[in-house]
Amino acid sequence: QTLVPHAAEALAALAAIADIVVLTNLADHHQTGREAQLDALGLRHRVVTNQGGKGTPVARLLDEYGPSAAVFVDDLAQHHDSVARHAPQVHRLHMISEPSLAPAVAPAPAAHARIDDWRDAERWIVARFADGASARA
Repeated sequence: QTLVPHAAEALAALAAIADIVVLTNLADHHQTGREAQLDALGLRHRVVTNQGGKGTPVARLLDEYGPSAAVFVDDLAQHHDSVARHAPQVHRLHMISEPSLAPAVAPAPAAHARIDDWRDAERWIVARFADGASARA
C-alpha cells in the first residue's frame, strides 16, 4: 500500500491537535500487520480492527475519548450510514482519495461532505474541531 497525495502531511498536522484512530475492517489477527504497514509509511496512530458496520465501534471510541468534536473519514457509503445511525453527532467526511477511483464513486448520502483531496479535507476537519471547541465554551 502507498500513501495517497498529501495524506501524510495532513494527518501529521491533524495529529498535532487531535487523536487519530484508524478503524479498519480487518480480522483482529491482522491488527499488528496493519500497524506495521502504517508505521512503515510514517503513520503512527492507534489501529482498531472491526468486522461489519463502523457505527458501533465509533460510538465506543466516543465513550472512551469523550471528545468535544469527532470526525469520521471513510470511502464507503455504508460506513457513513452506520455511523449516522450509531453516532449521529460525529461529522462524516466521505473521501475517495485515490485520484483514479474518485470520479467513479457517487457521494455518500449520509456524509456531511465529500472531499477527495487531503489538503481540503484537513481544512474541513480543523473547522469541525473549531466548531466543537466553540460549542463547549
